[in-house]
Amino acid sequence: MMASNMPLPLPPRTPTPPADDSSYNAFTNPRVTVDRDALSPLRETFSQSFSLDSGSRDHLSPTKGSFNLSPGPAESTSEQNGSTDSTPAGPFNFNTTVMAKSPVVKSNIGQRRGHKYKHSSISHQIFLEPPPRAPLALPNSLPIPTLSECRASMSKEQKTRFWWSVCHMFVAAYTLWTAHGSLAMTALSHLILFDSLGALLCVAVDVLGNFEVWKRSSIRHPFGLERAEVLAGFAMCVLLLFMGLDLISHNLQHFLEKSGHEPHHPHPHDRVPLGSVDVTAVLAITSTLVSAIGLKNHARIGKAMRFAYIDSLPSVLSNPTHFLTLSCSVLLLVLPLVSIQIYNWLDKLLSGTIALSMCFLGVRLVKTLGSMLLMSYSGPGVAEVIKDIEAEPSVFGVDDARFWQVHYGLCMANVKLRVSGSEDNISRLREKISSLIRNRLGGGYGTGGQKWEVSLQFTIERT
Repeated sequence: MMASNMPLPLPPRTPTPPADDSSYNAFTNPRVTVDRDALSPLRETFSQSFSLDSGSRDHLSPTKGSFNLSPGPAESTSEQNGSTDSTPAGPFNFNTTVMAKSPVVKSNIGQRRGHKYKHSSISHQIFLEPPPRAPLALPNSLPIPTLSECRASMSKEQKTRFWWSVCHMFVAAYTLWTAHGSLAMTALSHLILFDSLGALLCVAVDVLGNFEVWKRSSIRHPFGLERAEVLAGFAMCVLLLFMGLDLISHNLQHFLEKSGHEPHHPHPHDRVPLGSVDVTAVLAITSTLVSAIGLKNHARIGKAMRFAYIDSLPSVLSNPTHFLTLSCSVLLLVLPLVSIQIYNWLDKLLSGTIALSMCFLGVRLVKTLGSMLLMSYSGPGVAEVIKDIEAEPSVFGVDDARFWQVHYGLCMANVKLRVSGSEDNISRLREKISSLIRNRLGGGYGTGGQKWEVSLQFTIERT
């Protein structure tokens, strides 16, 4: 029969899947050439790729009705018996490919299979979740009030004090305007200007105290905004120093004029009529007393810097700035009661004295407030406190002692000691040293001095 004479085509083989790497060539055998159009029935060489006789060509022709590609019984039996006849390549034969020995590179970037490592069953006993951290006690920063917010937060009393400080500045301007007849009155106008600026600063501090950022600590401002008051006071003290130097140059100019040098411009000096009351001096005394008592003007500066020879005077006169302004105003009230010759000498003497006092006071204030800005303490009594601490029987020695002032109302002391004794004795020693520092340097309880925060570190010596 015709079917028995047909050669048996090889069974189809399962193709090897290509590698994931697009650059890998699936046909690694360079000797095998693959023609993609070999199986196309439209090519002329299609009938030559099979080793068939002439009778079977019509049977496999797709134009015939008897065209059938299913294997016959003999083909099925041969496939089941594992026959491997070396027949020519049929239309369904595939060339054998060789797998690559290199590892397959898969492009699964950005994908993750399986569980995360910290959630795997092995790492449950090794890696533990960190305990929840409590939020910081200090905020990162606090909002700083604007000018409109400050104006909206002002109370009725604060508005009254603000307008009074403005009136105090007008008194200073009026004193300077009427001081053309006296050098001492010119010096007094500079003092009143300094007092009016201090009164305005007190009102600004009181208004900023309405907000949380003024006293509450934050990471950005560890001590609040109270150190801004120290900076403003430092600027005022520099201004006071320059005003004193200006008065000294003015007095030297008048002295050279009296010595025969021709002045650059005339300086008329008309004195107050004999026996009359100097209204300007009365206004200066009134404005100074109102600002000192009502606004507590220069009260913080007076606490930071005290003079021993006026410390025993009443509270208003114990402040060096108030003492200087009031004493100058009282002397100007007395000057119209003396003769003209004595008036001229006293006027120049009083002006020079006030100028030198302003320079001396300005230098002291600049030094005190400058050390405060540099986080150091310039007050007295530190050496005596250290000696008293070393005199304690439980103290072997003081390794380190740091005393520094943050602003007008806060000072800090950090002391490192070598001590011995039981825990109860060390606890009592800690309380005793803390009270000693507060009483000696802060003025004691109830005196209204600076607040002291004491930090002690003990190194226990074994005996």
